[in-house]
Amino acid sequence: MAARATTYALAVFACLLAATVNAMAQKQNAAYQLHIHRASSPIVIDGSAHEPAWQSAEVATDFWMVLPMDTGRAKVRTDVRMAYDDHNLYLSAICYFGDIPGPYMVESLRRDWAFGNNDNFIFFLDTFDDQTNGFTFGVNAAGAQWDGLLYEGGKANLSWDNKWTSAVKSYDDRYELEIAIPFKSIRYKNGVTRWGVNFSRLDLKTTEKSSWTPIGRQFPTASLALTGDLLWDEAPPSERSNISLIPYGLGGISHDYLTNAPSRARHDVGMDAKVALGSALNLDLTVNPDFSQVDVDQQVTNLDRYELFFPEKRQFFLENGDQFANFGYATIRPFFSRRIGLGGVPIRFGARLSGKLNNDWRIGVMDMQTGEAEDQGLPPQNFATIALQRRIFSRSNIGVIVIDKESANYRPTGITLSPSSYSRNLGAEYNLATADNLWTGKLLYLRSFSSGTQGNGAVYAGNLQYNSRRWLIGGQVENVDEKYSAEVGYVPRNGYHRGLVTIGYTFLPAGGPVLSHGPTLNSSNFFDWSGKLSDYETTLGYTVTLRNQDVFSASAGSDYVRLLQPFDPTNSGREKLQAGSEHRWDFWTTKFDSKPQSVFRYGFSTLYGGYYAGGTRLNWTGTLGYRIQPYVSLAGAVSYNDIRLDEPWGHTKFWLVGPRFDVTLTKTLYFTTFVQYNEQQRNLNVNTRLQWRYKPASDVFLVWTDNYVPEYLQPGQNVPGLFSVRDRALVLKWTYWWNL
Repeated sequence: MAARATTYALAVFACLLAATVNAMAQKQNAAYQLHIHRASSPIVIDGSAHEPAWQSAEVATDFWMVLPMDTGRAKVRTDVRMAYDDHNLYLSAICYFGDIPGPYMVESLRRDWAFGNNDNFIFFLDTFDDQTNGFTFGVNAAGAQWDGLLYEGGKANLSWDNKWTSAVKSYDDRYELEIAIPFKSIRYKNGVTRWGVNFSRLDLKTTEKSSWTPIGRQFPTASLALTGDLLWDEAPPSERSNISLIPYGLGGISHDYLTNAPSRARHDVGMDAKVALGSALNLDLTVNPDFSQVDVDQQVTNLDRYELFFPEKRQFFLENGDQFANFGYATIRPFFSRRIGLGGVPIRFGARLSGKLNNDWRIGVMDMQTGEAEDQGLPPQNFATIALQRRIFSRSNIGVIVIDKESANYRPTGITLSPSSYSRNLGAEYNLATADNLWTGKLLYLRSFSSGTQGNGAVYAGNLQYNSRRWLIGGQVENVDEKYSAEVGYVPRNGYHRGLVTIGYTFLPAGGPVLSHGPTLNSSNFFDWSGKLSDYETTLGYTVTLRNQDVFSASAGSDYVRLLQPFDPTNSGREKLQAGSEHRWDFWTTKFDSKPQSVFRYGFSTLYGGYYAGGTRLNWTGTLGYRIQPYVSLAGAVSYNDIRLDEPWGHTKFWLVGPRFDVTLTKTLYFTTFVQYNEQQRNLNVNTRLQWRYKPASDVFLVWTDNYVPEYLQPGQNVPGLFSVRDRALVLKWTYWWNL
């Protein structure tokens, strides 16, 4: 079995080297050029391009259709112009309606809306023209803003937030928009007069997604490898001073009703600062930060044997955060910033330097200091990370990372979460991305060092993927040492070899109601460190997408698990299956998502088949959404699990219900109520948040959070009944973004 994993590794490595030759090709859409000139007159951001500066600006038009088909020009017309002055980059877009009558379609006025559920215009800036990292900005047809960081060639992190302004005006046959982005809000290299740029439009009534440059339907329009060129008549202005101070003040009160302890009051102040070192490097500083404005994590029913992953949303960690957070793979992350400062552990101060040294080199240096958490047995800890990346060929790169976690006054107490006084990781990776975007891949090596006896091990892994209009072919191998440790990372499993293969094909009918359809085969095999098979899952699925954007898929598969440690198949604190026991079962799934252009949306998924210990599992989920555009968005999700096992587990049922109510009174005033009932965790959470964005990137938050025990808790009884309050908290927070 170990020989099979080694064969996978050698095959992936050989293909990765072969694909590297293609990575040296030139940028595919370099012939698409838009010249940008200094504005000939002042520009007022009011949504109407009536100023003389716009009349003389060059126009990007004649977009290409990406969906439903990528074989011709877009039917819905879009005209884009750009200009600049000493302080701002400006964009104007006129988005004409198609032949289908009716109003535009949007979810709400909330920021960072879901791309596929809104008529919208967005654009992408590759300010270093490296086809790897950049920025995205845009608005939906009602004027709600979208902004994010682009990483890994076209993935967007919408948790990033910065200062910029926009306005939209609607007419019978079109909507017009204007955007002003301060040069202080983005990073770029001084003296460079060519950026990558592309523009994307989605019109839900015609189900047409379009792009200024031609892009294959299998790629997102955010693909930086497929941008055109933005050519400046002179180098963009270099800001002499670019310092932002972001203070906050917070007050709140909380009460634990189960322990009946006295109410606790909170009153904190702190500050973040952003200091631009030139136009390409940024220094982030923080003192006594607070992250109470972050949305609550979406709860799930956890039937997995390993730790779940929840993404980072805190602003301090986001800019250039991909250099730290995306090192490795989704389940082999040597650095995971949520290990720092969550779970009641206070961050005292921190600093982070990140950005571009030049067109080929990126750097990231971070140091964070946390305080003591006595209730968890954790001493003060220091987290230091250094990441360096060197671009090679057109879009590929080589990166290294060093991670160090040190515990001050380390005294093992038996309850501490840290098994060692220090934990370090050293890693290197090669990331392949070809100029035509068809081939991507990675080679990874990690080494851990620890003061403990179990923290000194290695990881070596690699993958390669080919993604064309019709074919998706990928292979991946992972080898994680039994003694490998990443205390600052996310590596839920170690001591294994893994081989993963994906093969998919897409049929593209020329006409009829079906837009595309095709099968996908996935096979994943885990072996323990000695080479004996421990897990496999093989699935064969089929997906059908209609021209109206309804999507239906079905699959069937087979699972095998040999438990390496005891496991409760209900994950609810009951008896555990023995390590070494073997379990096999078959299953089938279905999934449906309705068309996004309807004001009423719905979807469902089902899973039925065997389970551990000869049992069965039924799971179904449903989602509903209704919008009263653009002010109200109602959404709900429900999940039900029915697990039938022999005693001592018997018949187990878990409900997970999560309605969400969004009211966007204006583009700057949002009200959200999110309810989550999790039967597995025996908890009902209600989170209500009022947010007022009184200035760009400056907010007032009022957050009310309740947790309820959805049952009576009496001696000898556990009878469902009236809900009793577990704990309650009220927080008021103010932030202000001040540019010096």
